[in-house]
Amino acid sequence: MNQPISPLELRQRIRSGEHTGNTSGFSQGFVQGNLCILPKDWANDFLQFCQLNPKPCPLIGMAANPGEYRLPSLGQDLDIRTDIPRYRLFKQGELVDEVTDVSDLWNDDLVTFVLGCSFSFEEALLADGLEVRNVTEGVNVPMYRTNIECQSAGRFGGTMVVSMRPMKAADAIRAVQICTRFPSVHGAPVHLGDPSEIGISDINRPDFGDPVTIKPGELPVFWACGVTPQVALEQARPPFCITHSPGCMLVTDLPNSRLAVM
Repeated sequence: MNQPISPLELRQRIRSGEHTGNTSGFSQGFVQGNLCILPKDWANDFLQFCQLNPKPCPLIGMAANPGEYRLPSLGQDLDIRTDIPRYRLFKQGELVDEVTDVSDLWNDDLVTFVLGCSFSFEEALLADGLEVRNVTEGVNVPMYRTNIECQSAGRFGGTMVVSMRPMKAADAIRAVQICTRFPSVHGAPVHLGDPSEIGISDINRPDFGDPVTIKPGELPVFWACGVTPQVALEQARPPFCITHSPGCMLVTDLPNSRLAVM
């Protein structure tokens, strides 16, 4: 178990280069977010894509104006250019680099979006006594491209990426009940059981993240995943885009409880 650390302290460690890895399990109780930064003439299309696809792209924050890198509604002294452990840089839809700081790339044309992350509902599952296998095994959650079509918006479209956590049937039912309360962090699962029905040919070879053990008698349970926008970006091919590296999230000051609906 990671030592307790406040979101602000963790962001400061990330900014200084002291923490450069996965953020799962850190600053428990607080919302972590996926990142997408685009030129302003692509921002409206992406905003509409998020609004039409709230399960994989639940928007929890965005910059009020192009060029803003402070998001005070999400955290004290939060600097989007430095406070994520690893960023991915895309040009014309192609991944060209991973870096730990994007300050040198920043300009007044960029618009920041922050999307809800499954790490928040994982805490709710754990609190209810359910096992989350990627947490148990200390790896990043396995994520897969699927054949589930997203609703298109302007230049953005494509298929959904899902994350998977294996569970016994009774636990999967309980997970549906728990996660339904968290629509801002992907909500209830989108599929249970046979992975081939959603276009996954090999459950042991995820497209992102790491494989986990699936024990006899367990079902693979699939949630909509915040890596979906990266697939949409690959297809839309904007001239430039910045995202988080999978597993390396923006840790906010928002308590997870604020995103729960009763």
